[in-house]
Amino acid sequence: MINVVAVDLDGTLLRSDHTVSARTVAALARAAQAGARIVIGTARPPREIRDVAEAAGITGVAVCSNGAAVYDLATGEVAIVGPLPIALAERVADVLTPALDGIAFAVETGHRALTGPGFDHVSSRSVVRVPVSTRAQLWAEAESCVKLLAWSPAPVTEELLTRLQALVPDVAITYSGGKGMLEISAASVSKADTLARLCAGWGVDAERVIAFGDMPNDVPVLRWAGLGVAVANAHPLALTCADRVTASNDEDGVAVVLEELFGIGGGVVPAR
Repeated sequence: MINVVAVDLDGTLLRSDHTVSARTVAALARAAQAGARIVIGTARPPREIRDVAEAAGITGVAVCSNGAAVYDLATGEVAIVGPLPIALAERVADVLTPALDGIAFAVETGHRALTGPGFDHVSSRSVVRVPVSTRAQLWAEAESCVKLLAWSPAPVTEELLTRLQALVPDVAITYSGGKGMLEISAASVSKADTLARLCAGWGVDAERVIAFGDMPNDVPVLRWAGLGVAVANAHPLALTCADRVTASNDEDGVAVVLEELFGIGGGVVPAR
């Protein structure tokens, strides 16, 4: 039986226009009524979750910032569970600067984003940022760091991720779809790591978890879950590691699977 449904937001649950379809809302409600916990797993920080969760009818918790923070949707409490030490973030920035032309950095604190000089990433969402005038201010003014963001004009490729990861093996570098954007966390932090700890507290093992995703930052959780499902529009890395591929986000791929699993006679995980 499925006890936990872990779902990514952008590119997975949300359509390309950033909305949640009525069909998807109904499928999530059906799963919840059957007793499954619905858990958001996203690269977004906690402050960008509530409106989406309300639109989707999701209550409970959200695993945010690629696993570095857990957001209680009922109380609004944010727990930083996987901080990246500021000194380590600064060292990583120093190592990566000569390795990638035009690279610039931002620090996500879990409560705000501090953006350094040259950080020109344009988001399709309304993202609140606090610009600082020097890179040194990033480290001096950040009260915490859940994720170091690195942006450059260069396209993000698997080869680039591999090359830069080799330079800084004591952190985790991933990608969730932002053009030119790399996301850097503490080495042990991922959506999978945090979800696994939450599930252990609920008495749920991996085989009773279904996870949906679309990007390289979803790969660990797609591999960890009993059933990892990639949407058809997913990055090749996600498609390769998933147990199953469903319809695209614009074709309600999450709903397609949930309707199957939680419909009449549903709730059974297909064999791998």
